[in-house]
Amino acid sequence: TGAPATFAAVPSLMGDPKGGNGIGSNSWVVGGAHTASGKPLLANDPHLAPGMPSIWYQAGLHCRTKSERCSFDVTGFTFSGLPGVIIGHNDRIAWGFTNLGPDVADLYLEQVRDGSYRFMGEWRPLTTRTEKIEVAGGDPVTLTVRETLHGPIVSDVMRDTKDALPGATTVFREPADAVALKWTALEPGRTADAIFELNTARDWPGFRSAASKFEVPSQNLVYADVDGNIGYQAPGRIPVRTRGDGTWPVPGWTGEYSWQSSIPFDDLPSAYNPSEGYVVTANNAVVDPGRYPHMLTKDWAYGYRSQRILDRLAAEIAKGKVDVETMGAIQRDTGNGLAPILVPRLTALKVAGDPARALDLLRSWDGSQGVDSAPAAYFNAVWRHLLVETFNDDLPEAAWPTGGDRWFEVVRVMLDRPEDPFWDDTRTPQRETRDDMLRRAMALGYDELRGRLGEDVKAWRWGDVHTLTLTSQTFGSSGISLVERLFNRGPFPVPGNDDAVDAAGWNVQEGYEVSWLPSMRMVVDLGDLDRSRWINLTGASGHAFHDNYWDQAPLWADGRTTPMLSREESVRKAATHILTLRP
Repeated sequence: TGAPATFAAVPSLMGDPKGGNGIGSNSWVVGGAHTASGKPLLANDPHLAPGMPSIWYQAGLHCRTKSERCSFDVTGFTFSGLPGVIIGHNDRIAWGFTNLGPDVADLYLEQVRDGSYRFMGEWRPLTTRTEKIEVAGGDPVTLTVRETLHGPIVSDVMRDTKDALPGATTVFREPADAVALKWTALEPGRTADAIFELNTARDWPGFRSAASKFEVPSQNLVYADVDGNIGYQAPGRIPVRTRGDGTWPVPGWTGEYSWQSSIPFDDLPSAYNPSEGYVVTANNAVVDPGRYPHMLTKDWAYGYRSQRILDRLAAEIAKGKVDVETMGAIQRDTGNGLAPILVPRLTALKVAGDPARALDLLRSWDGSQGVDSAPAAYFNAVWRHLLVETFNDDLPEAAWPTGGDRWFEVVRVMLDRPEDPFWDDTRTPQRETRDDMLRRAMALGYDELRGRLGEDVKAWRWGDVHTLTLTSQTFGSSGISLVERLFNRGPFPVPGNDDAVDAAGWNVQEGYEVSWLPSMRMVVDLGDLDRSRWINLTGASGHAFHDNYWDQAPLWADGRTTPMLSREESVRKAATHILTLRP
């Protein structure tokens, strides 16, 4: 009962937990004081669901003679069909993105009657429009979209939200008939203009001017330029609410929960040439929520990736100067952030029988998760079964754990509470404790891997179960095996895990198949832009029988990159084919 039970029925709008954990990204920039060239280095690898072909397209946009009318000299990653470069560099600056993740969408419960909705004691007419959706091989589907001042009524088409309405009526003691969505992405904005301004920005003021127009989705932007400056800017249209924080649906009819305004751009987090000489973002908190005057989000990552990057940077800087290879090596770091916490608890237990042989793998394990690692395979199998066995019996299916740093934190706290009720399996007559569930997870993890990988525990390989299959978005799920073999590629063994710097997420409820990953990798050297490196997930072609359909995928899986050339003479020298279009 109460609000949690009432709104448990609305998972899909916020992201179905069974679909995986929050998707993240890494980006960081190092100032010239710490680099071999004396100029900044910038790294970025956005984490997204895999696509075939990739979501990204590598491109250069260069005016033959730069002028006010044609001012582009930019190289980087763009979306297919968009002429501007989203992430990359021009001849003077470089930039990268990670998701800031602010709360910019609110659900409003509405009272609707006879084509009107109630607001502050008045009945106002709903705004309506008709949308016609053409269906290949079938009749068109016509939808009537109804809107209140808060946005479209999503309960007309989303059953999950509609199912929550009876409970909402109980919680707020007034009838609720519909659920509307207010979201910054549904409002007109200038984000496309910001992309083109980023592409032509010359310095920090120009970069910030472009960022001020980047409204949706809000990002962490890292910056570097050829003059040696580095910086960070959070852009975005982020609401300031009259009441509430957007984490729960609220009654729309009272007017108490309206959006007052947006956070002024100059109040958004920013840094320029920080004294440390570097900036790291990995979806971690960029402000102290207790001191920052506005609410950005309550869904920060817990800092496992960002701290690992910081630790690796500090260690490399202590040894000497950082270069492009160093930045790439950090991108490929596979260390498991939970291993130093959980492994000592596991190895401290007495385990009998065959699982003891697998447990021995962990005693000297350094926490790395390469594709050839037997300890990584066993640890992740134990982790999977620990979550499933500990929590599935206590939680509704929509809240079952999927893995990731949120569950790292839950288990980390519970490890110091051996009698915590969550450890008990409510499906058995006896009462289980922490050590019972740890032993069970070790036994089940051993049984699973023995069945899949054989009796020899030292021959187990993490990459034999943690794999990526690139699935064509058009024909890859046709159900016709011959067609799927023609259009899909893989499986590829993949290192890392959800919250390694080399992040490759998987859902513990379903297995170890990779469901999100670094969709590309890029390291830009502002000392010599032609020393920059990049890699895409698949290739430059969407045609399954073209040489470039998936030629980058094996390189990506091995952690390799290719030269990110941008100067005309370098590009021409490396060119294999040239297509010239004349008016």
